[in-house]
Amino acid sequence: MSLTKWLLFAGLLVLALVSLNPNVLPQRPPDSAAKTDDWVYDGDASSNRSQRFGSAPTGSTTMHRMRSQAEASRLGYAVGGAKSMDNFRENIANGYLPLPSDVRSEGLFYDYDFDTGQQVPCDQLFCPSYSHAVSRDPFSGEPAHYLTVGLNSGLSEADFERKTLNLVVVLDISGSMRSPFDRYYYDRFGERREIDPSEGADRSKMSLAAESVAALMDHLRDDDRFGMVLFNGSAHRAKPLSRVGDTDMGAIRDHVLELEADGSTNMSAGLAMGTRLFDELGPLDPSTHENRIVFLTDAMPNRGVTDDQDLLTMAERNAERGIHATFIGVGVDFNTELVDAISKVRGANYHAVHSAAQFRERMDEGFQYMVTPLVFDLELTLDAPGYRIAQVYGSPEADEATGRLMTVDTLFPSKTEDGETRGGVVLLKLERLPANEATSAKEGVVLRVSYKDRDGTPNEVETAITLDDRAPDHYDNTGIRKAILLARYADLLQNWLIDEGRHRGGYPPREPSVSRETGIHPPTALPDLGRWERRSTPLTVSEPYEALLREFRRHMQSEMAEIGDESLQRELEILSALLALR
Repeated sequence: MSLTKWLLFAGLLVLALVSLNPNVLPQRPPDSAAKTDDWVYDGDASSNRSQRFGSAPTGSTTMHRMRSQAEASRLGYAVGGAKSMDNFRENIANGYLPLPSDVRSEGLFYDYDFDTGQQVPCDQLFCPSYSHAVSRDPFSGEPAHYLTVGLNSGLSEADFERKTLNLVVVLDISGSMRSPFDRYYYDRFGERREIDPSEGADRSKMSLAAESVAALMDHLRDDDRFGMVLFNGSAHRAKPLSRVGDTDMGAIRDHVLELEADGSTNMSAGLAMGTRLFDELGPLDPSTHENRIVFLTDAMPNRGVTDDQDLLTMAERNAERGIHATFIGVGVDFNTELVDAISKVRGANYHAVHSAAQFRERMDEGFQYMVTPLVFDLELTLDAPGYRIAQVYGSPEADEATGRLMTVDTLFPSKTEDGETRGGVVLLKLERLPANEATSAKEGVVLRVSYKDRDGTPNEVETAITLDDRAPDHYDNTGIRKAILLARYADLLQNWLIDEGRHRGGYPPREPSVSRETGIHPPTALPDLGRWERRSTPLTVSEPYEALLREFRRHMQSEMAEIGDESLQRELEILSALLALR
């Protein structure tokens, strides 16, 4: 057969095969022109595209879902509010006195995994478990009763699936975001404060924030909606809230990575415009969609409303409509006192971010959990004639507890591995009532928990337990022992920070609030800065606290060995760094 006839025959064969099955030909990739670049912000952008970091294709979302489906790990819960103590640690590392509000027990608990005391399998959305301890104060030696509420769930990672997400990112592009992570831009008095950057630590907060948003975008699905607002002295609509599958997300990513920071800070304007993007969608249905604003800022407002009232009002009104908020603080001067007030709102949480790697790690492990609250309006009633709730640790609503009632506004899913859940407990310190106030000498306790699921369905669980009047030190498990250790650590640190601040503020010298006679206790109240700004106060440890911190370090070393958790070493390193100042 001649070459010409052979080619003709081959061509006819291909046409025949195609007519039977068009898929035998290689398929062209989707036409990117069919997707829309709906970025509308026209501010100045950097032309230096070499600063883009690690762009990942939107297909990485599919791989993330496959990993989640393949894993069989269980889920528990962690409360809303703070999700780390990173901001406290970074201020210590950079030689600044943290704010007392940087030390939050719920943030500290979320840094660790806990045995929740679960004895039987859970087949419900929420199954509380309870553990008891009698523990002596490491300074005064006085015993106290404690109870943990274990936050368990019947869900597994394979079972869990978040709803379709309507997500608006509100990003701070004010001038303070140009500063590196290891220096302050200005303090509460408007004075510029800078220190020499350490080697390799000259990245700006703006570059990290841009990378963080780009990383977040990789976890969106085609049926999600994504919008974006930028704010400095005023708010700017950057991208409408539109369907991801119809959007050229690669182009949007490029726009985000080209952003520059300049101007003053008007946080209220940013949140207001972010809310308006949801208004344009029309009526929202929280039963089918998760609606969330992710707000990234270094929390240093100097224009517009600078207290929490206007922001708090907007966040509360949004929550009533089913629009929840995640606040992400960027850099060491992130003011937790401001964001802590707002993150107590229903469905809210916050994180502190100090590196792109840290943020990506958190997104890979738990983005879908961060944006998916499952349990709301949790209330625990303690029916124990001989006891009252003296203190709550591990919840942003701790100061709202009464003698009989504990409340937690929101629970978020949290991964459980090897029987331990990250941030999976709330700790109650119980106080014995005088004998004439107790109606019975019996140590029986009834705990009633009520809550609502994300669709608003009410549920109630009642459990009877016995508080054995055992001699100290008794712990039902390592989870409650670790929680007590961390709660005392948080109380000691808060009292130290308050006393150091008072002394440096010109107050006469005074005895420390914590002593061997009084033991470790919560501070009476956190001080009010008056403005939502940070003080650039050098890190100091007064002589009385040197002795207390040294003694508590020995106690923590001993408890770490008993608990068997080497990750507590990071707290020993903090204590050692503070003692090295003397």
